[in-house]
Amino acid sequence: MDFIGAYSWEHIRFLLQGLGMTLRVALIAIVLSFILGCILGIIRYARLPVLSRLTAVGVETIRNLPLLLLIFFTYFALPEIGMKLSVERAAIAALTVFEAAMISEIVRSGLNSIDKGQIEAARSSGLTYTQTLRYIVLPQALRRMVPPIVSQFISLLKDTSLAVVISLAELMHNAQIINGQDANFVIPTLLMTAFMYFIVNYSLSTIARRLEIRQV
Repeated sequence: MDFIGAYSWEHIRFLLQGLGMTLRVALIAIVLSFILGCILGIIRYARLPVLSRLTAVGVETIRNLPLLLLIFFTYFALPEIGMKLSVERAAIAALTVFEAAMISEIVRSGLNSIDKGQIEAARSSGLTYTQTLRYIVLPQALRRMVPPIVSQFISLLKDTSLAVVISLAELMHNAQIINGQDANFVIPTLLMTAFMYFIVNYSLSTIARRLEIRQV
């Protein structure tokens, strides 16, 4: 093992560049998946005659597919139908779709956890269904959903490493390039990569735990 060579400034900088790409892809996917997941979760909760059922079928289909398959699909299959995406956009699209399906279930469960009596009381006081959802149900449900949603975002950040299969220049991709230079770099580089993932994910985990304590 060559820790000195593996931890040269050039290699550390290269890993940090990969971490930057990981965080950028994760952040964009987090924002998009949260928006899409909330919309899908509300549609399922509202139980609209046809739309809710179609949404449920789509969500359950995505949730039961491996993320790696979705990454391959967005990068290799979509160009066949005229939708060519860059490596970064393909990774973001796959992560967004997959995580939105997961978040939609968190949102739906959070909405269903609100006591039905509050909804009936709001409706009887003259509020419309939309107003009840906006002012009564959503504010309470969102507070309950924060910890599991943050945990899901941690999973999303770790899942960005799967995009190495389409050569996204994220943290694991750059680590593999360094490993290829010298077999003695493998263990030191993987340890540094693990440390970088740990710092980011532990920070998010700490936030999730504190938010969960505040809900008690």
